[in-house]
Amino acid sequence: MMRSKRIYLSVAALLGTALACALPGVSTPDANAIGTMVAQTIVVGLTQSAQPIIPITGLESPTATQTFTPEPPTLTPTQTLTATPAFTFTPLVPLISVSVPTNCRIGPGRVYDRVGALLVGEVAEVYGRDPTGEYWYIRNPDSGEEFCWLWGEYATLVGNTLILPVYTPPPTPTPSAAFQASFDGIDTCVGWWVEIELKNTGGITFRSMSLTIRDTVTDVVLSQTTESFTDINGCTTSNTTDALTPGSTRTVSSPPFAYNPTGHELRATITLCSGSGQTGTCVSDVIRFTP
Repeated sequence: MMRSKRIYLSVAALLGTALACALPGVSTPDANAIGTMVAQTIVVGLTQSAQPIIPITGLESPTATQTFTPEPPTLTPTQTLTATPAFTFTPLVPLISVSVPTNCRIGPGRVYDRVGALLVGEVAEVYGRDPTGEYWYIRNPDSGEEFCWLWGEYATLVGNTLILPVYTPPPTPTPSAAFQASFDGIDTCVGWWVEIELKNTGGITFRSMSLTIRDTVTDVVLSQTTESFTDINGCTTSNTTDALTPGSTRTVSSPPFAYNPTGHELRATITLCSGSGQTGTCVSDVIRFTP
């Protein structure tokens, strides 16, 4: 800036000299010559004032430093995850439970003896099944027989039952022959006879009967053998059946006494047989009673 001022001052001085020469009484130089002098003076001044720009090396251009203001993170509600088990536990030995107390028998069926029971809330191990798939061979939850057969109607099983072996059921037990006899009253029409109730408590059907009654007071003995079971009701009606099936109950009438045996001790011997004519499997019972 100082050099530019000096140039301007030199120009001003030249202009002043030129003006002074133009005053009255002084000869006026050539106007072009004055202009040329002024122009040359300006050029010289400008040439002297222009200094070469020496580049400065080793300095890096300043780089604007950005100020980073982190934004607060946006929070996402955490999901509640439900843990899914990697596998489902399956017992090596299938387990069985029941919704209704169920008997456990030595074979798959009601004809076999009962040796235990699985109650509601109990669990037993399963080791086999029968060919029908209706009964399961389990460890007996009760003492006694170690294993038994459980009906699967009310059962729930856990585990792989396809690996269970199929067991052949044990032989069906031979049905037993049994009955109960009891005094059931006295009746009369022509003579007096006693009524005896028979209940088949075994597993076979009875088809013939023999009955002997002895009056222990008079020593009178009455006997009869029949192919049926007859109940005489007074003088007018009777009821007869040919068989006494398992679980059924029938009333039979004795041969009549010629007198009224009321108050006497009577002894009755009854024999029931599975075949006619007192053949087949037979079983007897003796009862004492006072009409």
